Amino acid sequence: MFLPYMPDVARCELSLRELNQMWQLIESSAKMNCPAEARLLLPAMVATRTGFAHLEQALIANLVQEKVNQVLANLGTQARYAIDILVRNLFERTADVGFLATDADLCSFVAGDDHAGASLDTVRRRLAAYRDKYTVYDEILLLDTAGRVLVQADMATPVARSVDPLLAATLATDGYVETFRTTDLRPGKPRALVYSHRMRDPQSGEVVGVLCLCFNFEQEMDAIFAAYRDPSHRANMLLLDADNRVVSSADPLWIPAGVPVPVNPDGSARPLLFGGREYLVQTFGCNGYQGYPGPAGWKAQLMVPLDLAFRNGGVDAIAGVDAQLVQGLLSHAQAFSPPLHELMTAVTRTTRTIGRIVWNGKVTSHAEDNRGGAAGAGSSRLNTILDQISGTGARSDALFSRSIRDLYQTVLAASVGQAELTSQLLVDMLDRNLYERANDCRWWALTAQLRRGLAEGDAAAAAMGAVLAQINRLYTVYARLFVYDRQGRILAATGAQPLPRTHVDADTLGHVCALRSELDHHVELFAPSALYDGAPTFIYHAAIRHPEQASVVGGIGVVFDAGPELANMLHSGVAGRRNMQAYFITPERQVLASTDAAHPPGATLALKAEQLAALLAASDHNGRGSGSVIMEHDGQYVIAACSRAAGYREFRAHAGVEQPVLALLLESFGPVRDRRELAALGAQAMQVESAQGMQEAGTGTDYAIFHAGRALMALPARSIQEAVPFARVQRAAGNNRARVGMLDVAPGGGSKQFVWVFDLALLATGRAAVVTDNSQVMLVRLSTSTCAGTIGLLVDDLHSVQQFADDALTASPMGTDAQALAPRLIKANGGNLLIEEIDLERLAVRLRV
Repeated sequence: MFLPYMPDVARCELSLRELNQMWQLIESSAKMNCPAEARLLLPAMVATRTGFAHLEQALIANLVQEKVNQVLANLGTQARYAIDILVRNLFERTADVGFLATDADLCSFVAGDDHAGASLDTVRRRLAAYRDKYTVYDEILLLDTAGRVLVQADMATPVARSVDPLLAATLATDGYVETFRTTDLRPGKPRALVYSHRMRDPQSGEVVGVLCLCFNFEQEMDAIFAAYRDPSHRANMLLLDADNRVVSSADPLWIPAGVPVPVNPDGSARPLLFGGREYLVQTFGCNGYQGYPGPAGWKAQLMVPLDLAFRNGGVDAIAGVDAQLVQGLLSHAQAFSPPLHELMTAVTRTTRTIGRIVWNGKVTSHAEDNRGGAAGAGSSRLNTILDQISGTGARSDALFSRSIRDLYQTVLAASVGQAELTSQLLVDMLDRNLYERANDCRWWALTAQLRRGLAEGDAAAAAMGAVLAQINRLYTVYARLFVYDRQGRILAATGAQPLPRTHVDADTLGHVCALRSELDHHVELFAPSALYDGAPTFIYHAAIRHPEQASVVGGIGVVFDAGPELANMLHSGVAGRRNMQAYFITPERQVLASTDAAHPPGATLALKAEQLAALLAASDHNGRGSGSVIMEHDGQYVIAACSRAAGYREFRAHAGVEQPVLALLLESFGPVRDRRELAALGAQAMQVESAQGMQEAGTGTDYAIFHAGRALMALPARSIQEAVPFARVQRAAGNNRARVGMLDVAPGGGSKQFVWVFDLALLATGRAAVVTDNSQVMLVRLSTSTCAGTIGLLVDDLHSVQQFADDALTASPMGTDAQALAPRLIKANGGNLLIEEIDLERLAVRLRV
């Protein structure tokens, strides 16, 4: 279904088919040219070819599945974050309309008879001031109960009267009404998002009119599309209604508003048809926020055409990363992609089987060569077959390795992309939230009751407290609101009484009294506060001015409920990703909030300064304000992503007002491995390379070469019966440390017998072997003056079978030590590589001891 849209996977499938045909040709050649010599190898060759055929199918299926998963994951992340951001924004509007509808000055204006002249100008300036602080609104209207517009903020689109049914619905509702459609309140606009609330006479309590806040919906959606849509624009981002019709489109020329589209709420990996074109689709609905469910049935959706979905897979997530770091990270494939790990393990197992087949075949072939005659001619043909097996196995392994690396790249690229997008979302959420806090304190500073109350002094404290309590009921994101006079005395406050402190500090008071206009605010640095039970938080302040003069008579402080609010943002960002931790931090690494219990608010994050610098450099480099690196942190391999808080609308427009904040994501993939572990995991790949080209001219002795104890060692090939996987060993306890278990064998095809298996690394170096999937057991025939029989030797891995002339051997510096098992060295590759030759006599003596 998806393969025709993935040309790279199709090319890989073709290459695999060609290799499969090559395996069949080798098998047929062995049957025709050396049936006797290859009789023991043919069953293994057939099994290997069959195994590769199954692996080919699994590889292609995994390549396709992972590419589809990556696309769906990216689409889903963008869709989920887009609807989350929108719902959180609209939640603030429901609080705004509830508060403004109780503003005493506005309610008195609607309830009175004077709707013109100086009174009208005063109210119009007040609405303009509100719109200047809350720039998310493009219109504010006050209407009487008959629908007559008494005043509006946007004089460019005058409205005299409204007959919209939302007015009657609002007058009959004790709360806000949310309306999204065409309305006569916004002439010339195809639709508007209006939040309305009824207003009461401050004296009698009688319902006297309606307040309408018109949200600048198109501007907000454009901002969301710009921030969270795929930068390549291969996918379209949509907002849908309950009937799956497009409310808003990032590219209306591609998919216009009003058309119905197919949806995929369960995230299924299936193409959906729209407009004669197949798409991959991800759909996310509203989860609600603070009890606000969001507009009924609204959801965000990403749609990418299949013919574009798999182009430009992105930059290599591991390009330029230290090779040892990459090896360590990929060694934890089981943690971040179990299917991929299983595939990799199966390929490695098959490749190891091929290596053992060739190694055993070479041992047998060299033994036949030594007998000469017809047997030698047969072994020559067998050697040709073995070389073909070895070469084709190497090609197969290279193709699988390259393809598996591509799979790793796909998985890691998805993790990197989602981490960067999540960090960007988190700082966006934070800035949008703090934008509202800065707006709130500035607007509430204009409240007539508070301005008059501070002008009157202590006598008005109770009245001011009632106003603050009413506000706090609507705005649940605050732990406490308080008002203080010019001397810094707190006169009224919400929250627990008595207050833990009676004054604001002198530094804060000085900043507030120095604020130049109603558009300015001051925020305290994130720090512990007695007004927040000693926990760290942000406290926003605005100056309250005399009702008849411009002089500052005090201020209002709003204590952000930082603990749950910031934690909620972080947890929403990493929801369902158990190995990811999220943090808000300062550039000095102070933690504002985290999902990590080991780093609570106020702590210093245990991240090296140079690591944070590298993250910030990466975010500056890509131009998006977010960046990522793969690194070691706290004993783990992690993908780290970081984004700077860059502001929302006019928030953070001026440097020095807001504290710099970073969002940091750390996704862990497994514990850091030491060099020995990595060497054991990758011994074959690293050490075979160092020994390649080990060929010597002339006749001599045939040696079976293998890895043991971090060294290359050798034994005469004639002494080797065969090699078998260590997995066949039955562990057996005993008082001999070197004896690791026993193995049942059938020498010469006869009846089975048990042989003891010994750890050659421990015998030769004193250090026990680290058993891995590469570990093998060589069955060695002992025929010495002190011992005769067959034993098993545990080795790290097999290498090759080579012939060396006698003059290639030299005495080892350790040869005079009777305990040394390798008194001689083989000089290979022109003397650039030394191989330890194990002496069977000394080995037999050691085993007797």
